[in-house]
Amino acid sequence: MNATHALALEVQAFGKSYETHRAVADLSFQLRPGEILGLVGPNGAGKTSTLRSIAGVLPVKEGRIYVDGWDISEHEQQAKSRLAWIPDDPQPFDTLTVREHLEFTAALFGVRAWEERAERLLESFELAEKRDALGGELSRGMRQKLAFACAWLHEPKLLLMDEPLSGLDPRGIRAAKQAIKERAQAGTGVLLSSHQLDLIEELADRILILDRGAKVFDGTLAEARALVAADSSLEDIFFAITKDAGA
Repeated sequence: MNATHALALEVQAFGKSYETHRAVADLSFQLRPGEILGLVGPNGAGKTSTLRSIAGVLPVKEGRIYVDGWDISEHEQQAKSRLAWIPDDPQPFDTLTVREHLEFTAALFGVRAWEERAERLLESFELAEKRDALGGELSRGMRQKLAFACAWLHEPKLLLMDEPLSGLDPRGIRAAKQAIKERAQAGTGVLLSSHQLDLIEELADRILILDRGAKVFDGTLAEARALVAADSSLEDIFFAITKDAGA
């Protein structure tokens, strides 16, 4: 275990290339327990490559990534057991029911006495009436809610989210925002990527902006405004910083 164990996430000099394309270069940042970090950037900035590498979906060949102190390359099982990953379009198993997905998740992460907690999550994410529905029968919004419930079940140290609200209706969006805040208040570090800048502005404690695979800003909204203008929205800041970075 690495000495960075106090951090939910530490990324050190991470890089990712695809044949001749350099997706991410020399990226370093930290995420503390209970903190929500908003990850933003233009299309092709390297956000999804970064998230998938942290989640262990893509191999890390350049740099180091630590989840709750565990190097995901050297201690994959320990690192993955401490995180949850919600992609932009979750794809549940077609032949498992909603409740069976929670049962499978509990078995995968070794969650004991999971049933009561699973029932609370089904109620919280408005899935109680869908408990016996098959994954292949769920709408986009219901798949999103199921991904939330499964991610919450084992109370991860690190929560990775890529456009997590894109399939939800207004009621679902409100519930999801509250659930994210509560998860952070419980001590989970949240890395939230979205093009919905108002969502990032509302939820994030800190903002990480990528452009063309490089970090161009890492700090609070107040610190970003100090670089642009005191009354700037995150949208104003985003365009100012990424424009400067590409100049």
